[in-house]
Amino acid sequence: MRYFLIFTLLFFSACSNSQNSDEVAKEENRVIRVAVAANVSFAIIELSKEFKKDFPNTDLQITLGSSGKLSAQIINKAPFDIFMSANTNYPEKLFAEGIGLKKPKIYANGSLVLLSMTERDFSNGFQIFETEKFNKIAIANPKTAPYGFASVEVLQNLGLFQKLEDKFVYGESIGQTFTYATKVTDIGFVAKSQLFGEDFRDLIEGKNWFEIPPHLYSPISQGALVLTENGKDFYNFLLSEKGKKVLKDFGYSF
Repeated sequence: MRYFLIFTLLFFSACSNSQNSDEVAKEENRVIRVAVAANVSFAIIELSKEFKKDFPNTDLQITLGSSGKLSAQIINKAPFDIFMSANTNYPEKLFAEGIGLKKPKIYANGSLVLLSMTERDFSNGFQIFETEKFNKIAIANPKTAPYGFASVEVLQNLGLFQKLEDKFVYGESIGQTFTYATKVTDIGFVAKSQLFGEDFRDLIEGKNWFEIPPHLYSPISQGALVLTENGKDFYNFLLSEKGKKVLKDFGYSF
């Protein structure tokens, strides 16, 4: 009887330890759902790799889109843990409506460039619209994409908007706009960060693209909003020196 009791206790102890191990494993393996503005589409890949080094049992589930559409999804209860916007307006509006754990913070500042897959002479900047003919110009939807709003600001400040408006091909996000600029249109307004994608690093400044002077548009300060407790680790990483180093490598500034 004594040996039976010892065996029984050991058996249940082993079962309990096994169950506890399974529970720990379930706790350690998790997914963080990140809503990401399309301009970060290349940088987020590297951010994920670096984050994985610190949190090997955590995967990032990425949803890319325009900041406006992602914000609308969050309002409609989309199950995201963190929102990386292309501006501060969308996350600040969400926070004002009681969405999010803490006030959003700026994680990077973006830049706008004019891109052509055909080599051109960009030495005189926007005079290229006087010296060359363009049938189609890619631009992001200014209503939903902050980079599109900035592009319109540039053209209005230069007095070129009305002259070129009938040539615009609008992308719903800066991601779609980049696709148009690289495959469909003659030229396009895109995010500088997109030039750091693996297939585009060989594009030549002054021949394929030029950086638009920042005084021509409002600063593109990009805000992050942590939505759940589950998103805190990646939020903190994003704002850390490690996160900033990755973003700097993709053309962002601070």
